[in-house]
Amino acid sequence: MAEKRENTYMPAGHRDAPEAAENDPRSPGGDKAQVSPPALGVKGMIRWAWTQLTSMRTALMLLLLLAVAAVPGSIFPQRVQDSFAVATWIEDNPGVGEVLDFLQFFDVYSSIWFSAIYLLLFISLIGCILPRAKKHWQQATSAPPRTPRRLERLPESGALELQSSAAGDAQDGPAAEAALQDAAAILKSRRYRVEVRETSVGAEKGYLKETGNLLFHVALVGVLICVALGSMFSYRGQKVLVEDESFVNALVAYDNFYPGAYFSEDQMQPFSVRLDAFERVFDRESTTHFGQALDFTADVTTRLGADGEPQTEELKVNQPLTMDGARVFLVGNGYAPEVTVRDGDGEVAFSGPVVTRPEDEVYTSLAVIKAPDAAPEQLGFVGLFLPTSQDAGDGLAVSVDPELGNPELQLNSYYGDLGLDDGLAQNVYVLDTESLETLNSRELDAGGIVLSPGETYDLPEDMGSISFDGVQDYIAIDIHYNPAQQGVLIFALTALGGLVLSLFLRRRRAWVTVETTPAGRTLVRYGLLSRGEDFRLRDENIALRARFEKKWPVRAPEKES
Repeated sequence: MAEKRENTYMPAGHRDAPEAAENDPRSPGGDKAQVSPPALGVKGMIRWAWTQLTSMRTALMLLLLLAVAAVPGSIFPQRVQDSFAVATWIEDNPGVGEVLDFLQFFDVYSSIWFSAIYLLLFISLIGCILPRAKKHWQQATSAPPRTPRRLERLPESGALELQSSAAGDAQDGPAAEAALQDAAAILKSRRYRVEVRETSVGAEKGYLKETGNLLFHVALVGVLICVALGSMFSYRGQKVLVEDESFVNALVAYDNFYPGAYFSEDQMQPFSVRLDAFERVFDRESTTHFGQALDFTADVTTRLGADGEPQTEELKVNQPLTMDGARVFLVGNGYAPEVTVRDGDGEVAFSGPVVTRPEDEVYTSLAVIKAPDAAPEQLGFVGLFLPTSQDAGDGLAVSVDPELGNPELQLNSYYGDLGLDDGLAQNVYVLDTESLETLNSRELDAGGIVLSPGETYDLPEDMGSISFDGVQDYIAIDIHYNPAQQGVLIFALTALGGLVLSLFLRRRRAWVTVETTPAGRTLVRYGLLSRGEDFRLRDENIALRARFEKKWPVRAPEKES
């Protein structure tokens, strides 16, 4: 029996040094602990981080993360929109509210973490676009790929044998050259970029697919830039306009105002809006939707600039007015009963329309009246305004129609410190009655206050009186100004166009070879190749063959042995 030899690796030139093999890390018995990857260093780490950040996968992940990070902005109230709602939420949720406020969940779109994601996405997209644009330019300006040897192996191919009459004098050279030039012209008419070679034609088209892809990403960067600029320099505000009242676009005239981070009062456009009349249209014919609101129309007079001519216009829901770049939206309406409150000394403590807040479809509205100038005690009133009052029994009344049929004010009255002298902001639709003394309510002998237009009620304890003088309409308007709004629209449409190009165009290559058969005829072979799946490549083959057959008198090619 032959002795079994041990197959041990030993580098050439070291057969007399077994210890070298033992110390070689590549040998089975080598010291593997000596193998360590090379250190990247600072430059290597920066290069690796940049490569990871600018990959398309990272850009998509950041885009998804940005969408997820925006979710808390729609769940929790935002301080920039309603600081009072934020304070109420934190007060109603002690502990959790303070933690969420520390994590900037009530200032999502200006938070550090949202801004970081936004900035990283911006950098990632730019890092993706630049190298891809360079590579696309190189491909678009380079010659089509060389002609394959076996065109019949391509997904779509064909061959045509030209008749001798197509070659003019039946000489091989001129016939092949003419067929080559004809093939190049046909491919050019099919929008291919063509290069004519000695015995073949190379062609390629579909570069607009990658152009559309790049255009989409460039437009996406443009959208991000415009959104950022809009958030920095835009402003938004609300104003309630009572009939015959005017609004001038100045900071002090707004009821609520939300400026951008870099807003300046100099940006505000000089215009004014006056409410002349307001019309409501309700369904009076349908049995199932009787009384439902159909349309709201505000007749307004606008003036642009100090020297502008007054213009009479209509303001409707979803049909805003545009005033020098600012857009005015109709967002609400209601009734404003005109009230006069006199104090115990007979002096007028409050006079004017009271903006009420509708609570249902028939415009049952909450009314709050505050008279801090009354003497000897401040006066407050809380109750309901009913456009069309009807007795519901037990001394109660309800509104049965949203239009003014039988308007009525039902109020409770209070006196004491209203808290307005403390300098703290208060909600005009809320009256804190815990620290006030009650004058009128259903639970007291004096009962509640019920007033129709033209009536006056004397308050108990010689505290004064309240009169219901009439009813006016009011509207609530939103004013939006965003200097980058048009840019967002343009880039969004550009992104859509780029996306359409990248989705519906296909990158295709075509080759045509011309050779002479032993019979002296010209044989044309062609092949088609698409980048990725292309279900219309067969249609391209049929169309190209039809153009060839229309150009040349052809015969079926003979089978090769």
